[in-house]
Amino acid sequence: MKSGWMAAVVMIGAVSMVGCVSQKKYETAVVDLDSARSELDRTRTQKNALEQQVKTLKELNVKFGNDAQAAQDELERIQHGRDKERGSAEGRIKELEDRMKQLALQNRAVHQESEDLKRHNQTLKALVARYQKELKDQSRPVTGTGTGTGSGALVPSAPAPTVPSVVAPAPPVANAPQPLYSSMNINRASVGDMVLVLGLPKDIADRIVANRPYRLKGELVAKNVVPKDIFDMIKDRISVGP
Repeated sequence: MKSGWMAAVVMIGAVSMVGCVSQKKYETAVVDLDSARSELDRTRTQKNALEQQVKTLKELNVKFGNDAQAAQDELERIQHGRDKERGSAEGRIKELEDRMKQLALQNRAVHQESEDLKRHNQTLKALVARYQKELKDQSRPVTGTGTGTGSGALVPSAPAPTVPSVVAPAPPVANAPQPLYSSMNINRASVGDMVLVLGLPKDIADRIVANRPYRLKGELVAKNVVPKDIFDMIKDRISVGP
C-alpha cells in the first residue's frame, strides 16, 4: 500500500510538471491518493494495536516470569522445610530407639535382680525354717528313758535314790549352726548364717569364708575383707574361737 501511494504521488508530480494531465486522470490520482492515505492510517492503527499487544505480552511475560520464580522459591522452601523436618524426625526416631534399648537393658537388669532377690528370699526362708526347728528342738525338756511296752507308752521306773543324777552334756558337733543369741564364730559359720544372723551382704559373707582362718577379729579389716563401718557394726557379735 505504501508503494502504491508513493507511485500516485510521483504520478501527480509528473502530471503537474508536464502540464498535460487530463481532469479524469487527475481525479483518479486524487482518489488513489486518498485511498493510499486511508490505507496508511489503517496500517498505522494496526501497527499501534500490534505494538500495544506486544507491550502487553511483554508485561505478561515479565509477570509470568516473576510468578514462576516465586513458585520456584516456594518449592525450594517447601523442599528445604521437608528435608529439615525429615532430618528432625529421623533424629527423634533414633533417640527413641536408643531410649528403648536402654529401657530394655534396664528391664533385663531389674528382672535379673528380681530373680536374685527371689532366690535370696528362698534361702532366707529355708534358714529361718531351720533355725526355728533347731530352736524348737533345743527348747524340748530332757526326759528319762523308761521300759517300753507293746503300745510304746512310757512306764515309770523304780524309785530313784535321793541323790540326784547328773546328766552329762552332749559333746559339741563340728560346724553346728550358731545359736541366734550367741556370738558367731566366723571361722565356722556358713555364708547363710552370716547373711541371716549378722545381716551381711552375700558377697561380703563369701569373702569372709574365702579368707579363713582368722586369729583376730581385726583381720577382717586388715585383710580388706570387710569395710570398717560394717566391721564396727558386727564386731561385738562375732568371735574367732576354735
